[in-house]
Amino acid sequence: MNYSLIIFDWDGTLMDSVGRIVSSMQYTARVVGLNVPSESAVRDIIGISLLPAIDRLFGRLNEVQMAQFMQVYRQQYVYDDATPTGLFDGAHELLSDLRSRGFRLAVATGKARHGLERVWDETNSRHYFDYSRCADESESKPSPKMLLELTEQAGVGVQQALMIGDSIHDMQMAQRAQMAAIGVSFGAHDSAQLKAAGAHAIISQLSELSSYVADDSSAVALKELL
Repeated sequence: MNYSLIIFDWDGTLMDSVGRIVSSMQYTARVVGLNVPSESAVRDIIGISLLPAIDRLFGRLNEVQMAQFMQVYRQQYVYDDATPTGLFDGAHELLSDLRSRGFRLAVATGKARHGLERVWDETNSRHYFDYSRCADESESKPSPKMLLELTEQAGVGVQQALMIGDSIHDMQMAQRAQMAAIGVSFGAHDSAQLKAAGAHAIISQLSELSSYVADDSSAVALKELL
């Protein structure tokens, strides 16, 4: 399969941030006086935009509750939560390798633009990416709109793009866009969930991705899966 554009989700795919999202969401619920969601419940909303995620976890909040929730969550996630975050092992090496081989790279994320810009700076990774689409610029996953906008911006068809993500929302988004997708098993959802949601292949570490987009027998294997 002749891919020219590789699109990554961010949280749980390139950045090891699932733990902090879970703990920050649970902390915020306690402070605001809402039922504290389980870890699995929070994992299930990772990848979609924040407002629909809050609706799924807590139901519709009133204006005062929502304002308080957003203030507490942002303070906790960005500044106060000590749960370590950073790029997964091998992320810099993978992104650098893909760039050197001529692939164009993009991000499709449930983060808002200011959040993506912040973590790009924190991880010194902005320079890898040619394009990006954020939750406050498009429709929330699993709508395919982010992917369609990115392929249009890049001037490629969906068959020339590959989606990489850790959640069922990423896989469903790619499926709706009729785009090939590879799931990573170390993020929000496990291999069985990703396969059920439409993943064409699963990797257990980022370094494995290189073989799937190489011009060799591994690329042929992925083509057969599709």
